[in-house]
Amino acid sequence: MKPVDLMIFDLDGTLVTSGRDISASVNHALAALGLPALEETAVLEFIGDGVRRLIERSLGPASQDRCEEALTIFSRHYDEHMLDTTVLYPGVAGMLRHFHAKKKIILTNKRHRFAAAMCDALQLTPFFDDIVGADSTPYIKPDVRLADMIIDQYHVHPDRTVVIGDGINDILLAKNAGLLSCAFLEGLTPRQTLLDLEPDYRCEHLSEITGFFC
Repeated sequence: MKPVDLMIFDLDGTLVTSGRDISASVNHALAALGLPALEETAVLEFIGDGVRRLIERSLGPASQDRCEEALTIFSRHYDEHMLDTTVLYPGVAGMLRHFHAKKKIILTNKRHRFAAAMCDALQLTPFFDDIVGADSTPYIKPDVRLADMIIDQYHVHPDRTVVIGDGINDILLAKNAGLLSCAFLEGLTPRQTLLDLEPDYRCEHLSEITGFFC
């Protein structure tokens, strides 16, 4: 097993099954603007680069002038409905208990207030040293400056730090910064897309990582 001192977890699609609720709020915003709904699978492809990029992609090229309005409607709806169907992935709580002595943070391109509220509601917050959202720092995944800042803050070495996530940006962040990467293949990103990035580790169930790291 590989010794690690810091574990960096993604949130959406890694710890929590949030895709359906995100899609519902996107389509609520589109409907409010009189625009056609999108298939859930299409919305899932737009997740990962923050809420503004999610809304921009969902609006399409012809409606970019309505981005601020759509963002406001989305945020209001998501604030009230982010937990309609969202739950922890199987094995998450047990895995986190296993690593109770490790430094662990959540690093997400979700806005901090949404991430913090979700983690509080799903009882994730006590497991983590910090929750870093898209608006918590000047940088978002996969910007290497974000990783450098975290490495400095926690006084850890890159090769003893692992990023665990289901997104392209999780794997790219790790690779850009010389960190270990672990792809969760049952999240929001197609598994082959992640495998093509050649992560250091991959799992189909988060409980598997208890056998990867110590």
